[in-house]
Amino acid sequence: MNLFILRHASAGTRRPNPLLDVKRPLDKDGKRHCLQLAYVLNALDVQFDMIVSSPLKRCLQTASFVGTETGYEAQILHSNALAPAATLKDFHNLLKECNKAENLLLVGHNPNLTLFLGSLLVATGNPPASVRLRKGSLARLNLTRGPATLQGLLDPRTVKALYATSTKSSRRKTSRK
Repeated sequence: MNLFILRHASAGTRRPNPLLDVKRPLDKDGKRHCLQLAYVLNALDVQFDMIVSSPLKRCLQTASFVGTETGYEAQILHSNALAPAATLKDFHNLLKECNKAENLLLVGHNPNLTLFLGSLLVATGNPPASVRLRKGSLARLNLTRGPATLQGLLDPRTVKALYATSTKSSRRKTSRK
């Protein structure tokens, strides 16, 4: 399985009231980054079989923008295993539930997303590896057997640079005859 772990894009300033923070949407920069990331993923010919997101608005928006622009047509699944209060056990249970997908995109939050990613990169029983995920970062892992292999990490700065230097449109044609 190819696992893609995406931290939600920029959503402005955190709100002190947790009930209001749940509904915090992406800001203008976050929306632009999602479109740029989708453009880069299209250029790399990445397609997702399944997209699972945290139920918070900013994650759902990130998943929706990236999914729509990469040609994903199925429903985006919501899972509390990617919410800010999720545990490592919840995350591993989610992976077991989604083991049929070949290319799986998970969209969530820090700090638990970094912990989840780090736990996949080491053998069971060892402390998790440390990987920095900025807002809008995408990690690609191969989960064939044993500890996962980190195949790539797209930082928002890299995505912006790749998008700016590309001259050929790699957007998929959606019309069918």
